Order: sequence, then C-alpha cells, then structure tokens
Amino acid sequence: DFVLPGAFELFVRLVWWIGILVLYTVHKGQFNCPGGGLLHSYLLGLIILLASIICALSALVYISMQGTISNPGPRKSLPKILYTRLLLYFPEFIWAVVGAVWVSDNSVQCEKTVINGIIGTVIASWIIIIFTIIGVVVVFDPLGGKKTFYLPDGVSRNLESSQSGQLLYNVKSSATRVWEKRIRLLCCCIVQDDDHRVAFTSIAELFRSYFSDTDLVPSDIAAGLILLHQEQDKMENCPKEPDEILCHSPSSLVTDDLDVELENAAHYMLFAAAAYGWPYYMYTNPYTALCKLNGDCCRNRPTDSDITGSDRHNFHFGSILKITGLQYRDFIHISFHNKIYEIPFFVALDHKKEAIVVAVRGTLSFEDILTDLSADCEDLTLEEVLENGFVHKGITQAANYIYRKLINDGILNQAFTIAPEYKLVIVGHSLGGGTASILAIMLRNAFPTLRCYAFSPPGGLLSKSLADYTKHFIISVIVGKDLVARLSMPNMEDLKRRIVRVVANCNRPKYQILLRGCWYEIFGGDPDDFPTELDGRNQDALTQPLLAEESLMVHRSPSYNALEEEPHLNSPPQYPHLYLPGKIIHIVEECSSRRLCSSDIKYTAKWSNETIFSSILISPKMITDHMPDVVLKALNSLSQEHGSCLSC
Repeated sequence: DFVLPGAFELFVRLVWWIGILVLYTVHKGQFNCPGGGLLHSYLLGLIILLASIICALSALVYISMQGTISNPGPRKSLPKILYTRLLLYFPEFIWAVVGAVWVSDNSVQCEKTVINGIIGTVIASWIIIIFTIIGVVVVFDPLGGKKTFYLPDGVSRNLESSQSGQLLYNVKSSATRVWEKRIRLLCCCIVQDDDHRVAFTSIAELFRSYFSDTDLVPSDIAAGLILLHQEQDKMENCPKEPDEILCHSPSSLVTDDLDVELENAAHYMLFAAAAYGWPYYMYTNPYTALCKLNGDCCRNRPTDSDITGSDRHNFHFGSILKITGLQYRDFIHISFHNKIYEIPFFVALDHKKEAIVVAVRGTLSFEDILTDLSADCEDLTLEEVLENGFVHKGITQAANYIYRKLINDGILNQAFTIAPEYKLVIVGHSLGGGTASILAIMLRNAFPTLRCYAFSPPGGLLSKSLADYTKHFIISVIVGKDLVARLSMPNMEDLKRRIVRVVANCNRPKYQILLRGCWYEIFGGDPDDFPTELDGRNQDALTQPLLAEESLMVHRSPSYNALEEEPHLNSPPQYPHLYLPGKIIHIVEECSSRRLCSSDIKYTAKWSNETIFSSILISPKMITDHMPDVVLKALNSLSQEHGSCLSC
C-alpha cells in the first residue's frame, strides 16, 4: 500500500531537495547579511533532513513493491522502515517551526530571492505535515489489532471461559460503536432524532458483520474488483458453445407484450425521473434549466394541488411540470417532505394514459441513503394475501409512510373522485422503484387493476414467494450491468468471497494490478492474463481453499457460511435471499467497441429471470447504467425504434 503514495511523496521530496540544493549552491557566499548565519544553518540542516527522508522513502517504496497481497513475507522489514520514516517527522516538524520563526523575524535582511525560497520551503513543510496527519486520521483503523480476536465459529462454540466470551463480545461491541461514530460523522449535517439513532445502530451492525471477517484494506478490494472485471471480460469474449448460440424465436404474443410494456415504461419513466425535481432537470439540461426555471419561480403556487414540504422559489414543482408536460390542475398532491423512512412523492392525473400516477422519488439525500442501508429483513403481513414473506425493512417503512398518506389522508379518494374511470399506476426509480413495488403490494387488494413500473429497483427487496406474487402487476426495468439491481446481502457476501479468492490467487504485486487495471479501464485493450498460484495445480487441488485465501479471512460471517452450507429449516440465515419484484425487462446496450461507442447507441430488450441478477457484475458502467437519464434514454430509443417499425 505504500508504493503509490510513497512514490508520489518521493517525487515531491526530490524536486524539493534539488530546488533547495540549487538555492544553497547559488547563494553559498551570500550569507553575510544580518541573520545569514541562521539561514545558512537552516538550509544545510534542511538538505541533510530531506536526504534522510528521501533514503527512507526509497527503501519504503522498494520493500513495499515486493511480494503479493497474500504473501507479505518479502515485506517483513517494512514496519521498521515505516517507523523510521515516521520518526523523521519529528525533526521535520521542529525544522518547520524554526523556519516559521526565522521567516517572521523582521531583523533578517538577506536577498529577497533567498527569503522567498525559505518561505516556500516552510509552507511546503507545513502542507506535507498537515496532509500526513489528515491521511493517518482518515485511513487509520482503530479496530486493526482487534480483528485477530475474532475466532471461527467452531472455536467460539467451544470456548468455556467466560473471560474469552466477554472479550469477543467487547470487540464486536467496540466495532459496532466505531462504525456508528463514522456514520454519525458522515450525517452530521442532518437533524438526528430517535429514528436516526436506531438506523445508525442497525447500519453499524450491518457494516460490522460484513467487514469484520476479512483482513482486506480498500486497495485490496480495488485490486480484487479490477481482477474480477478482467476475468469477467475474458469469459464474455470466450466463444460460446453451439447450444448456447442457438436461440429460439420468441412467439409474436410475447414480443407484442414486450413492445407494449416498453412503450408504457418509456412513458411512465418520465414521471419517475420528474420526482427528483430540479436536481434531475438541471443535470439533464445544464445550460438552459436555470433560465427556464427562473420564469416559473415568481409565479404563485397553484391552489388546486396540495403541496407539502420545502420548495423554495418553486424550483422542484417547476421542474416536475417541465419534465412531465402536465398542467398545474393535473396534480392532486405533491410532497417534498424528506426524513429517514419518509421520502417525497407526488400524485398526478395522466390524461394520455387515463391513469392516476403515484410517482416516488429515488435516493437524493443522506436520509434516503440511511433508508437504503436499513437492509434488515422483516415480515410483510397483509390481510387476504397468502404470499407473505421477507422484505427490505427500510424500504418497507418508506412504503408504509406513503400508504398512510394516500389512504388515511384521502389523497387517492380525492383523485378517483375527479377521475373515477382512471386506473392506478405506481412508478419510481431506484429507492423509489423499491418503495413503489411494496406500496403496490399493499394497495393491490383495494385496487385490483393496479399496475406498477419499478425502474432499477434494488435487488434485495422481496422474498421468492412475494416476488412471484408480484409478477401479475409489477414490471421491473433494468439496464445493462446496473449495480443496484444486483445489490443484496447474499450477493455482497458472494462478491466478497470472489474478491478474496481472486486476490489470493494472483501472484503479481498490488501496484502492478492497480496500474495495469487503471490503464485497462481507461484505454481498453485485452484483459491481462495475470499468472496465479493456481497455475500448474491439478484439478483436485482446485477444490481446496488456498492457505492464502484462508489467511485473508479472519472468520466467516453467518451470511458467508449460508452461501456454502444448506441453512437449517428452523433457523433461516440472517440475510435470506431477496429478489427483484415482478416481471423483469432487461435492456442491454449493443456496441461494436467495448468502450468508445458512437453516439448512436442501440439497445435490445428481453424478458429476463431474477436468477440472472444473482451475481454482481464489475464494469465501468455498473453505476451509470443505474442513472435515471440513462434508463430514460434506453427506453425512448427502444420505443422510437418500435414506432418506426410500425410506421414502416
């Protein structure tokens, strides 16, 4: 881990040392001015100090380049060099103080060039010292040494010493507290109440249980993701068997059904995108959005629609009007209120499709992120619905909030009083898609003709029974290798296991993996064929875990074990498998070049199965494929293509 930051600091120190050496050499005979003796001593001491630091950094970088991630033997002398380098900060700090005192002394009357050089040196010293302190604070893991106390499950069950059991409990409690403090620090800008404190504890426990069983640092994870991406690309480039290439033409009924749903999805995606308000409108119209919205900001709010929450200057509502193309009178209720488990939504009349549309906003605030991360499972109990099962806790609470507003506050009654012949349609993107899906399940009995369109919903949402139940009235739309659609705790555990295995198998130094991986991600080319410890081993040995892999796993979490062992019937795993809602339309980008695609991108769509999304795919587009503008662009492209085919 010290190769790249060490090399960067080494470069800075070398340039700095050469500059000071040139300054000292050029002005060697000009230190007879008042204060010149102190200047001479300061520069000479600084040259010697920088030379010592450069030697320590060179040794640090060289030793850190040796070995592999799972083979630290060649780096066993690194701690001594690291502590030597850290000790050099003390004289550097003292010298920086001396330089600051000298610079501030008005009695010194030496040449201006020399004084400016010393001022630059003092400033550079303090900048490096401050950034070093910040870096240590950011990357320091207060739990680093305590991870060794985690024991395998089989060992922990045999512990009869109450002292050992208490030690293990204390370590887990301290880990949870550390994660909770980190989350509180990240969310310091929001008002925190009891709901937030409960969510912080739940999320901290989630992170503690996920990260506590591995001895991986962030750069190990980055290297693992790079290796997995290249391994995945090699698999995709392999020629397929004839049986895999052969495909059956879908029936015309299925094709027509898909075309109709794509046209509907393209229409309703506008409502899901509009729920994001002015941030989405300005993101998609960066040059003209502000001018267009300024024309509406001074208008009075409509009295026909009920608006709650903060919307200064009418920017949110103005953006919704621009995106959807609706009129003021078409809106029944708009809520911009946003807290944890309480997300914005609006209810509008869609005269084109003769529908009452409930559009739920996706993730856009820290409160929404906390709702996303409240990933515990809870039972969804509904009257007259036999297919009860597990659901995502945070998203279910958000759906409950909107359900109470729609039913208890009479919002839907008001809408159907105005348009009794219209059907109910619920839409949303990302977090909004997941919330819309669970809300649709809750409203299904009261509105049997209800339809729901969930765009890029989170993968860990519904248990299998509920996912099958929703196939009659929910359509999920997923684009490409969208990460969020594949996010679930079992999938994350599977990704962790894959990272551990691929990192343990590769016998290249980490810095080579990272540098070549960055080149591959930016400029493309053929995936690197990294040699691994598996090369040359017989087939029987491949089924056994590597010692290196075991060394990277401190202990196995319950979720990790649940992936390899059949869970007991009476004791479900902590995080059971949850699936995407409804029938799934998977949209894939067609492009001849893997990275540098032309602006005329073509898409294909097909009905897919939830098992396709049971593994996280690594790709540069795993985030961008989730963005609402990309989803809308793909749907519009497919819808226009279908329309041109019909006219032809």
